[in-house]
Formats: sequence, C-alpha cells, structure tokens
Amino acid sequence: MHTSIEPTQHNRQSALATRTLVAWMLVALVSHTSWGAYPVLARYLQTVSGLPSMSLLVVGMGCSLGLMLAWRALRRRPLPRFSRFLVVIAVVVAARSITNLLAARYTLAIYVQLITLMTPFVVTLLNRLAFDEPVPPATGRAMVLATLGAVLMLSGSIEQQGVIKPLTRQDWLGLGLAAFSTFTLALYMLIVRQSVAHNLSGEQVFLAQLVTVLAISAPASLLLHEDWTRWLALTTTDWLVFGAFAGLVIFGANVLQITALRRIGATTVSSMLPWRMVVVLVLAAFLLGERLTSIWQLVGAVLVTGTLMWYLWKQR
Repeated sequence: MHTSIEPTQHNRQSALATRTLVAWMLVALVSHTSWGAYPVLARYLQTVSGLPSMSLLVVGMGCSLGLMLAWRALRRRPLPRFSRFLVVIAVVVAARSITNLLAARYTLAIYVQLITLMTPFVVTLLNRLAFDEPVPPATGRAMVLATLGAVLMLSGSIEQQGVIKPLTRQDWLGLGLAAFSTFTLALYMLIVRQSVAHNLSGEQVFLAQLVTVLAISAPASLLLHEDWTRWLALTTTDWLVFGAFAGLVIFGANVLQITALRRIGATTVSSMLPWRMVVVLVLAAFLLGERLTSIWQLVGAVLVTGTLMWYLWKQR
C-alpha cells in the first residue's frame, strides 16, 4: 500500500514543481518583454513626443518611486538603511539608466538593444579581469559569432518612417552611450552579488536607484533649461506610451525581474535575454516605423539572437 501511494505523491509534487517553474518563467518572460520595449518607448517619447530627456527621467522615476513606496508600504517593509555599498550600486545603476535613455534619443531602438545583448560577454570579461575567474566554455566562439551578427546589422541602412536611414554621427554617439550603458550594467552585475554580505535586497537597490536618478536628473534638467511646457502638449497616444514607459517598464519590469530572480535564479532568468531583440524588432516597426531593410541585417539579427541563446544555454 505504501509503495503505491509514494510514487503518486512524488509525481504530484514533481508536476506541481514543474507548473511553478513554468509560471515563474512566464513572469521572467514578461519582464524581458518590458525591458525589450524600453528603448522603443524611450525613443518615441524623446523623438516623437518631443519630451526633454532629463524631464522624462524626473517624471518617470518619480512615478515609479511613488509606486515603489506604496508597494513597500502595503507589504509593511521598512525603508532601507543608509549604506555606502548601497550608494555605490545606486550610482552605477543610475549611470546605466541615464545613458540607456540618452542612447535611445540619439540612435535607433534596434541598435540600442543590439548593444545591450552583449552584456553577458562583458560580464565574462570583467569577471576574468577583476576576479581572475575562468572564462566559460565557448565564450570565444560566441563572441566572434555575435560580433559578426552585429556587424551585419550595422552594415546596412534601416528604414525609418519610410525613409532609408544610414548610420550618422548622431547614431555613433548613441551607440557609444549604449556601449557605456552596457558596461555599467555588467559592472552592476559584478558588484551586486556582494550585496548579500551587506544584507541588501533587490528592492532596496531599486529604491536607491530611483532616488539617485532623481537626485541627478532633476538638477540636470534645471541646468539645461529644459522646456517642461512640452508636457502640456502631449496627446492621448503620448500619455499612453508614457504610462507604459513608467508603469510597465521602469516599475513593472524591475519588480517582476526582482521577484523572478528570487524564485528561479539569475541563470534561468538570463537565459531568456535574447527575447528582448524579438520584442524590439516588432515594437520598433509598429511604433517607430524602424525596420531592417536587407536580408543580411535579418541574418545578423538571427545570428546575434541565436548565438546568445546557445551561449547562455551552455552556461546552464
């Protein structure tokens, strides 16, 4: 009797664990979908809606800060205590947020996401330089293939609102900002693992990030004499895009990512990173009219996405 019940209970527990894993993987997928939308929404608000960059950060981060404080109040969580290590992390992530937003202003959303997808390789190289950790298998081949794919994507022009748009000096500025943003993201991933020793949660880091970005962007907006009256001229579509940017991306993606990381770990969550390229290609075409114009660019996009999927799968 005992032997017949035990396998049944084991099967039920196994099925429950599988369903739970799938559910949290879907949560992580929603988070990656939101992050994939980030450069598209940020570019739309800055280039189509005409919002000044720093004012967009102030309002967007301010809304997210209000939502974060309300969320923590409902869960009865205290505010994080001051920590020098928390300040360091917050400054790094703030640098990532600001440069990522500016990159989307100066170059196409597809290019910004392309550079962001190189983050795992930058993390690997920094790990090697900073901690002398061995380079994971297949890193060299993956970097060569991903670089080849990136070159193919950058070698052709992209159609924007029906006009073929080659790379300009402004695009190179955006690519440079995206590269620096990717470096700061990789740096964040290296130092955040030390947060366990300092008893810092992902929520505390996110809250500190919001405060830091506000502390930087608000004075910067005043110093740059940005025109805040542009906010009064927004259309219904502009407000919907901003709502998605502030609520679904800045707040939603961060909260979902933090929750998913706690449940299924960084390896499983990061394995879905290539999905962001799919999202940005579809959404950029729909919202910004940005489309690949040659078969070689499409081959490059597939090569970058496929290589990253294979590389992250091997690391598991």
